[in-house]
Amino acid sequence: MKRKSTGCWFLFLLCVLCLGCNKAPQPQAAGTQLVGQQVAQKKDKSVTLKIPNYPLRDERDLDILLQEIGDARVVLLGEASHGTFEYYQWRAAITKRLMQEKGFDFVAVEGEWADSYRVNQFIKGPAKDSAAAVSLLEQYDRWPTWMWGNHEIASLVTWLNKYNQGKPAPEKVGFFGLDVYCLWESMTELMPYVKNNPDLVKSARGVHQCFQPFSADAMQYAEAVARASANCRGETSRLWKEVQNLGQANGTPQTEAHFVAEQNALVALNGERYYRAAVNSNTESWNIRDHHMALTLKRLLDFHGPTSKAIVWEHNTHVGDARYTDMASSGEVNVGQLVRKEYGEENVFIVGFGSHRGTVIAAGSWGAPMKKIEVPAATQGSWEQILHQLSPTDKIIFSKDLRDNKVLNRPVGHRAIGVVYNPKLEHLGNYVPSVIPRRYDAFIYIDSTRALRPIQNITVRNEPPDLYPSGS
Repeated sequence: MKRKSTGCWFLFLLCVLCLGCNKAPQPQAAGTQLVGQQVAQKKDKSVTLKIPNYPLRDERDLDILLQEIGDARVVLLGEASHGTFEYYQWRAAITKRLMQEKGFDFVAVEGEWADSYRVNQFIKGPAKDSAAAVSLLEQYDRWPTWMWGNHEIASLVTWLNKYNQGKPAPEKVGFFGLDVYCLWESMTELMPYVKNNPDLVKSARGVHQCFQPFSADAMQYAEAVARASANCRGETSRLWKEVQNLGQANGTPQTEAHFVAEQNALVALNGERYYRAAVNSNTESWNIRDHHMALTLKRLLDFHGPTSKAIVWEHNTHVGDARYTDMASSGEVNVGQLVRKEYGEENVFIVGFGSHRGTVIAAGSWGAPMKKIEVPAATQGSWEQILHQLSPTDKIIFSKDLRDNKVLNRPVGHRAIGVVYNPKLEHLGNYVPSVIPRRYDAFIYIDSTRALRPIQNITVRNEPPDLYPSGS
């Protein structure tokens, strides 16, 4: 999670609760639409902010969200931290309904390709219980292990496995990872596929030999690149082209095995680019990573066919359109922006998440033991504090209801917590200036949250730190 400075346009904000009841635009389980009023005072002027919102009490209250999603092909579900129970809980509830009611084909997460593909094979295999799912998720042993090695994901994986039982293979839903970090593991996964092709074996061994001196530590490699004592760009590029050419030469529809081999080669290609760039440019390495995740999503949709639909789970900093944050001024792009550009805004629906206070699983520094940390009340003038003053209840907000509000179409501080988190320093860099009605299509607000439930017995493997010390 990239740290950002608060971009509040308020000099002083006094929020007054004022609730009324109106009929919902269309019939729904909740039955009413709550309308709140915020009073923002700047000098002697006051501005009334009307924020229509819908109550979020149980899964039936998601009816209005499913209705607004409509026929979107890609639904991106964010989170304001990587360690909050409710974000995982509600994303899982939305995911299940999208699969059951709208025929979505797979969920793609901010996780590693190789680890997540094993989850994909698990949920498409024979029936397994929750204990087997927990054991499976212990493979997410790259720090921060709790992001995917947790009991909330185990519950979803168990449900996906059960949901797939009895379905023909083409109709089984999938689970895939979009990220780029674990290039060594992807190279290991690739080797069985290329073993019968002498040219590919030679190229793959060339990649292995080039990276071998760095003991699976990508930052050692990056530092060697900076010293001009190493560069594996040629080896990874050659392997990627040869794996691609193998599929094209066959002249037959791409098999899943070849798709997976290509993806592992792509992780090696872009992982090398990412770590090489990380030493010199935060912006370039960020963009390499998000372009890779967007490309992986496109490859998955193309492979599943022209009518396929995808659900994406990533941090708000990846799914919320970067053009409506201060990321744009830094030259940074993200997945939400790239997906909207690729498929058109009418085919993409982005849901942001946030909360006012609670607890979270995070760490005090990179690689440190995870712990439960108290999240203080959102800072004055932030988006989360406005919503708390509106009413201290969980709610859904739709951007279409805010588009004509001139006040909310300016940057407002929006909290973002990474895997590294110090609440005492939160005011210095955990608020991303955001034009909320443009950044998302909907926003789920949880007033008070609790920490995720990590799987406790995962042994962390040696891995380098992410680009940004706070972790996204």
